[in-house]
Amino acid sequence: MAQQPGAVPSREFLWGIFQSVDKDRSGFISADELQRALSNGTWAPFNSETIRLMIGMFDKQNRGTISFEDFGALWKYVTDWQACFRSFDRDGSGNIDKDELSTALKTFGYNLSDGTVNTIIQKFDRHGGRTILFDDFIQCSVLLNLLTTSFRQYDTDQDGMITIHYDQFLNMVFNIKM
Repeated sequence: MAQQPGAVPSREFLWGIFQSVDKDRSGFISADELQRALSNGTWAPFNSETIRLMIGMFDKQNRGTISFEDFGALWKYVTDWQACFRSFDRDGSGNIDKDELSTALKTFGYNLSDGTVNTIIQKFDRHGGRTILFDDFIQCSVLLNLLTTSFRQYDTDQDGMITIHYDQFLNMVFNIKM
């Protein structure tokens, strides 16, 4: 899947891609079909957790699949993330290292400590290279956004600090739609 970021592809173009991904000709794209169709820049399969997140975001009928009607939004989402990823992959290595991730997170508005950035790298580095691949970058960014949105519900004065009971914390975490 590759196209210019921000460009709106024609319906015919998207239909051709959709049909090539819909291997079983069901009229829907399953998680397995989407995983086989996407590339993270290596020969490894796209992260299954990232696939699950994306299916959940774009599956408007809650079937666990993507219809053609939802596919255009998914296409735009992936191509926009590709452009974003490439803009932070300054050395063109095909992955994001700690410094590149730190720059990306600051650009997204997060002011995180080096220790937190290290923790994020450790969490999303599936290959032991202290770097994050494209699919893991999407997952990291989506998860960070979901956690921040949940946190802000309790951070009513927007000072970056909250005081909550353990029960509230559990409710906050378990109510995150992932």
